[in-house]
Amino acid sequence: MFSSLMGFTAVAVLLTVSPGPDFAVVLRTSLGSGRRAALCSALGIAAGCVVWGLAGAVGLTAMLSASRTAYDALRIAGALYLMWLGFQALRSARRRAPGGERPEGAGPEGAGPESGIADAGRQSPLRAFRTGLLTNVLNPKVGVVYMSLLPQFIPHGAPVVATTLLLVAVHVLLGLLWLGGIALAVHRARALFQRPRVRRRLDQATGGVLLALGAVVGVETAR
Repeated sequence: MFSSLMGFTAVAVLLTVSPGPDFAVVLRTSLGSGRRAALCSALGIAAGCVVWGLAGAVGLTAMLSASRTAYDALRIAGALYLMWLGFQALRSARRRAPGGERPEGAGPEGAGPESGIADAGRQSPLRAFRTGLLTNVLNPKVGVVYMSLLPQFIPHGAPVVATTLLLVAVHVLLGLLWLGGIALAVHRARALFQRPRVRRRLDQATGGVLLALGAVVGVETAR
């Protein structure tokens, strides 16, 4: 069991740090809504992994992979959701364009640079959690990866459901550490990231990445 756990941990680290929708969502949330909301989006992503882990433990992901129609429908929903998040990021970047920016400190009642336009794209912690959750739940690849990868690290004779949930817990913990670290790092560098031009470029970059990811998923599903 120990060697299997160590082997899975090494693979899970690579899966966790690979750039993807989770990274883009947490980065975007951290920039637009602050540390607390970003941590909540990371928790939502982790909750999505738990949902897929539980589904895999009871065989639902096997059923999804067997039904092409159900799998494609979920992928299309996920692609549309990613593209919607990308559109929101690009719209936020447009609001920060030179013609639409307010001077620093020009928010309501002189509230400072984080007021005005910055508040327009803010998410509550609950909404950020929901965004993270939907990002993962609407991504059937997570369930298929769990279904194809986890059995390889379940020792012969070990309880399947309990061991599956243990491996999912390892992946969730690694994800929380990685995504939480991103949220905290962005928060520490907030003085740089709150500069209007930097924020605009980052919004454009994350929006473009999310739109591209959604488009790629859509094209793959259409083939």
